[in-house]
Formats: sequence, C-alpha cells, structure tokens
Amino acid sequence: MPELTIGGQALIEGVMMRSSDKYALCVRRPDKKISTKIVKIQEPKHWFPKIPVVRGVYRFAETLSIGVSSISYSALESQGEDNQVMSSWEIALTVILSVGMTILLFFAAPLFIARFLAGSTGAALNLIDGIVRIAIFLIYLLLISFIPDIRRIFQYHGAEHKTVYCYENKEKLTVKNVKKYSTLHPRCGTNFILIVFVLSIVFFTFVDAGNYFQRLGIRILLLPVIAGVSYEFLKFAGKHFDNILVKIIISPGLLIQKITTKEPTDDMIEVAIKSLGAALA
Repeated sequence: MPELTIGGQALIEGVMMRSSDKYALCVRRPDKKISTKIVKIQEPKHWFPKIPVVRGVYRFAETLSIGVSSISYSALESQGEDNQVMSSWEIALTVILSVGMTILLFFAAPLFIARFLAGSTGAALNLIDGIVRIAIFLIYLLLISFIPDIRRIFQYHGAEHKTVYCYENKEKLTVKNVKKYSTLHPRCGTNFILIVFVLSIVFFTFVDAGNYFQRLGIRILLLPVIAGVSYEFLKFAGKHFDNILVKIIISPGLLIQKITTKEPTDDMIEVAIKSLGAALA
C-alpha cells in the first residue's frame, strides 16, 4: 500500500480528494465539463496538533471546515453558477449550526428518550441512550437515501471509495480498473461516526452524574476526546485491516456503508479519478 494516505468526500455532482498537502474539488457542470479547484493545505505550525488523540480533534474540526466549503463550491458549480463561495465566517457559522444540530439530534434527544425509558440513573440509561442514538442515525440515513439528489451523492461516495481502492492497490486509474473495486472502505467517515457512537456508550458509563442538563453537558465536553480516540482507532484500522479483530470491529460500519454508498456510473468515476489525479499532482 502506498505511504501516502488519501482521504475524500462525496460532493454535489462531484468528489473531493485530499492528499498530504492539498485537496482537489472536481464537479460535473451542467455542460458535462468537469470543473476543478485545487486548494493548498496549511499544515499546523504548532506541535500540539501532532499529539495522538489531540490530532484527531484537530483533524475532525479541519475536515468539517473543508467539507462545508467543498459542498458550497459543488452546489454552485453543479448548477453552472459562478457566484462567490462561502466566506470564512459563513463557513464557521455553518459548522457551528451543524454541530449544534448534531448534538440536539444525536445526543440531547437520545438522552431524553433514555431517561424516559430507563429512569435517571444506572448503566441501563447509558446503554439505551447509545442504542437510541445509533437507531436515530440509521433511520436518518435510510430516510435521506430515498431522496434522488442524496442518492446521487451516495453514488459519488461509492466512486470516491472505488478510486481510492484502485490507487491503494497501485493500479492505473482508469474507469475499467476502478469499477471492479468495492464501494465499502474501512477509513470511511461513516465508520468514524459509528465508532464515536459506540465509544460514547463506554465513556458516558464511566463519567456520568447529575441531572439531565448536567449529563448532557458532560457528553458535550467529552465529545472532542471521543472523536480523538475514534480518529486514532480508524487510522490504525486503515493500516491493519487484515487483522481479524479489526475486521470484526469495523464490520458494522461497512454494513452501514451499504446505505451511504451506491454503485456509481462511469461518468461519476471519471470525476473521482480526475479529482484524485489533481490531488496527487
């Protein structure tokens, strides 16, 4: 496997691919041409983002920022619009709102339901809280998968994974070569989210006290730590996927990718190939 680890994200009618020093956005415009934008990545000058777990928190925040700006760009390009993309403060506001909605939907609501079902204390509360959180996540993914535009994004997600697999296996990046690979990848963000949800059950069981709002506050404060630990595990899993224990732990996330990734068309694969080529150039 190549030393350089590639990351990516499905966009609206496009794909973002990231290498060590830059990321490339490729989007299919209405005229069928592929627009390309390359952005250099400024590596942190301080030492603390390189510390295990801490670097996971840093990468998570960075990924959110890049993801929002990339989606904004693809939304305009896919419609053939040349308007200015989101400013820094608009990106920051969108990230804050997204995190807020995530906390409300996947942490505040499950905790409320768990207290209603299991009472205010005990390990049962945290277990039900975690189960409800995962259930809400799965229902959410299933519902949005029926939206045609979202389904196309899931197809581009599949194209992204297939292309990365082809690169990691050192094959020439052609549509024919890419098509034969799986749409399921162990380093996918879907796996990351599921790992966060599962680890949160463990963390919240050992650090848990107080009323509803105190519990919710503790959960919010622990989220960066859980995200950092999840990042480290996913990084390890990506390098040791042949390990049987890693395969067992990652397998639920791969099953969920059957919802979040779909078989892409040839023209979608072309976009993913061009994006990866630009990121590696």
